[in-house]
Amino acid sequence: MLDWAKLARFREVVAGESRLVRLPPDKAIVFVGDTHGDRQATEEVLRRFFDARHVLVFLGDYVDRGEDSGGNLGVLMAAKLAHPDRIFLLMGNHEAWAVAPFTPADFWRSLPSREERALAETLSLLPLAAHHPAGVLALHGALPDVERLEQIEAVALGSANWRKITWGDWVDGPGYCLDPGFFGRPAYGRDYFEEIMGRLGLKALVRAHQPDAPLYLFGGRCLTLFTSRAYGPRELRVALLYPGTQVRSAADLALFEI
Repeated sequence: MLDWAKLARFREVVAGESRLVRLPPDKAIVFVGDTHGDRQATEEVLRRFFDARHVLVFLGDYVDRGEDSGGNLGVLMAAKLAHPDRIFLLMGNHEAWAVAPFTPADFWRSLPSREERALAETLSLLPLAAHHPAGVLALHGALPDVERLEQIEAVALGSANWRKITWGDWVDGPGYCLDPGFFGRPAYGRDYFEEIMGRLGLKALVRAHQPDAPLYLFGGRCLTLFTSRAYGPRELRVALLYPGTQVRSAADLALFEI
C-alpha cells in the first residue's frame, strides 16, 4: 500500500530540483544503471556508497521487469528523503507512465488507479540529466538535440528531445538519426553522438537503458551501465568519478561490480 505522506514529501523534494542536476566537483560521483525492480542491487549500492563522501546518480528505470519494483522504489524514495543532496534519481522511460504508456509495465498495471495516477504524476517530476564540470553528462538514453546544456532544463515532457533522453538507443556505426522511433525506440549513430558531444563541450556520456549495447561505444566516450538482474545473469556495474579526475573519455571513470 502506498505511503501517501511519504509520497507527498518525496514529491515536494523532486519538484524543487532542476531537470538538469549540477553535480559537485568535490565529491565522488557514483553512477548506477537500470535497477528495474532489483531491490537487492539497490540496497547493496546504498550500503557501499551512501555516505557523505559520495553522491549517487541513478540513471532511471526503477520499476517493472524485476521481482520487487515497489520495494526498490520505496528504498530509493526513503534514501532521497533522508539525504536529498546525496542521491539523485533521473527519469527513465519506465518512470514516464504519466507521459507515454508503454509495455511491459507489470508494476504500473498492478496498482490501484488512484495510486497509479499519483505515483506516475510524481515520477514525471524527476530530473532528466546530471552534469559534472569534468565534462560528464549522465542521463537514461540518448543525447537531446540542444544548443546549450541549460536548455535541458526546459525540455518538455513528451517532446522529441524528451523522447531522445528517455527512450533513445545508440548504434555502433556511422549515421545520424537511424530510426526516428515513431513506433519504437529512436536510434542514433556516431555522427549524431559526436556532433552533440562537441556542441555541448562534453567528454563522456554515462547512460543505461539499452541492455544489448556494448559497455563502451564511440571510442570509449559512451558508457552503458546496468545494475539489475531483471535481464538475466550479467555483471552488475556502477561507475565512479573521483574528484580531480581528468576526463578524456568514459573509460576514465572507475568501474565496480555490485
